[in-house]
Amino acid sequence: MARRPTKRLNHAAIPSMTKPGRHADGEGLYLVIDRNGARRWAFLFRWDGKLKEMGLGGCSKVSLAMARKAAAEAREHLGARINPIAARRAIREVPTFGQMADEMIAIVAKESRNAKHLAGWKLTLGTHAAPLRAKKVNEIGTDDVLAVLKPLAETRQETASRLRGRIERVLDAARAKGFRSGENPARWDGHLAHHLPKRRKDARGHHAAMPYAGVPSFVAELAERSATTSLALEFLILNAARSNEVLGARWDEIDIGAKVWTVPANRMKAGREHRVPLSSRAVAILEKAAARRTGTYVFPGSAKGADKDRPLSTNALRALLIRAAHADVTPHGFRSSFRTWAGDASTFPREIAEAALAHVIGDAAEQSYNRGDALERRRALMDTWAAFITN
Repeated sequence: MARRPTKRLNHAAIPSMTKPGRHADGEGLYLVIDRNGARRWAFLFRWDGKLKEMGLGGCSKVSLAMARKAAAEAREHLGARINPIAARRAIREVPTFGQMADEMIAIVAKESRNAKHLAGWKLTLGTHAAPLRAKKVNEIGTDDVLAVLKPLAETRQETASRLRGRIERVLDAARAKGFRSGENPARWDGHLAHHLPKRRKDARGHHAAMPYAGVPSFVAELAERSATTSLALEFLILNAARSNEVLGARWDEIDIGAKVWTVPANRMKAGREHRVPLSSRAVAILEKAAARRTGTYVFPGSAKGADKDRPLSTNALRALLIRAAHADVTPHGFRSSFRTWAGDASTFPREIAEAALAHVIGDAAEQSYNRGDALERRRALMDTWAAFITN
């Protein structure tokens, strides 16, 4: 039997066709004219022995060429034993990158105790990855990822690196949920490493630190100031603490009699409570702060509006360093100053210095056996550090 011709319909002749019914183009594609004159495209196929009809859209929006292309895609699905109607439904249900990214941000919000870390996720996936947000996750390829990374790769390598890692995580989650298949286009090793410049070793860098030999003279300058910000920065240096730990310090965490500051787990990077032995100078700073106490926080910010009980701004310490002609130094860098001094100029064991910085030492097994926090041994270390920087 001779094979029926395909592409029997003619684009120019379609407008003059008025007879209701199905008009075959071939290989399952039909122009359907309803009794009311409406025109639409349909693809007919058999699935499990039953005749199925898949609508391809009205003629006013879908041309003959577009309908033929859609029918060809449907035939490809049939060839792979996939129901084309189910395949189209699945495509419609695939979320956009923006939807998946927002789900990931919600997960990070539950996992993270650091507001700055969460803000970074929102900035990178919301602003820097904006061109990807409207795309379905299964449509994103290497070129799409490179388009958002390349503008950052030369001038903001650390931002580009973080963005790439977060895109990779979002697309991995999409694959885990069955919305993607194949390799992750944001993968670095063996993939994007061939398309983007290698990150410089100093791209992330360390927090700019003051050499420990220069810390005593700087602390002497701070001691001549009486502002709350100056007290907070000196307190930070004395205790080798992180900025968010000091700025968020509350009076109910302080035991001046015992000379101990207990930072709760939810404010520590490692998620574990940290007891800080306070030197005499640190206690003196607290006594000065107590004399001007206004609320919950040890180092309060300026009272504005209804929210009067709030800590110093996260930018306050950095601004003080700039005013003091030390713009090349960061508050966090004083932890490095302390650690270098402890290693070079003191005889205290490494594990005591690391414990003073609230660093987790050893593997899980070692940590399970070493549950003490060596408070008194750390007190001797912090008293020696205080004597060094205040004399």
